[in-house]
Amino acid sequence: MRTFKALSALLSYPEADLQAAVPAIRAALGEGMLAPGHVAALGPLLDELAARDLYDLQERFVLLFDRSRSLSLNLFEHIHGESRDRGGAMVDLLETYRAGGFDLCGPELPDHLPVLLEFLSTRPREEARAILADAGHILAALAERLRRRDSVYAPVFGALVALADARTNSEEAAALIAGPDDDPEDLAALDAVWEEAQVTFGPDPNAGCPVSRDILARMDIPPAPPRAPEARGS
Repeated sequence: MRTFKALSALLSYPEADLQAAVPAIRAALGEGMLAPGHVAALGPLLDELAARDLYDLQERFVLLFDRSRSLSLNLFEHIHGESRDRGGAMVDLLETYRAGGFDLCGPELPDHLPVLLEFLSTRPREEARAILADAGHILAALAERLRRRDSVYAPVFGALVALADARTNSEEAAALIAGPDDDPEDLAALDAVWEEAQVTFGPDPNAGCPVSRDILARMDIPPAPPRAPEARGS
């Protein structure tokens, strides 16, 4: 299912290869999984990715998704925060990937939304929808937060909510939406977020299977500061 793969690309950090892939992404979104209205709503983002200065695209992406924890693309952060429950959920998700023959590569954690969407693109349609529906309340909350900011990324989450057939007025979604929405321009608040106490998952880092140890070890690493957009060439 190319639609999930296309939506994964749209939520990836903008690079030159993403800009070059915009025509292919447009074509993939037209395969019929999304209603025409949702496809049309994605047009402005596609247009900007194709034509806007890459540095500006990267700066906007960092401000939205890296500097604002309320818009984090790491799904479990919205329901588990940095608690030890997140580690267990992460391992369970990784095992789901492995059972589906999906090898996780790169530095992102398993709950990173573009990674999940990439996995769903390899699964049968109904299975993919069911898995996405488990995160429906998170997707609904992110869609609303981006809509409030009048963000060009809001339609991506609107499309995901539709694919998940998620109820935007559910108690779970309402609770998330009611939470604080941090301001990425507030540097003092941002410093406080990154100085939060580190949580250690599990009493013995050498216990358990190697896959679990690897994920839990990555969870124990203090959060890296938000990435900065690449500098303009001289």
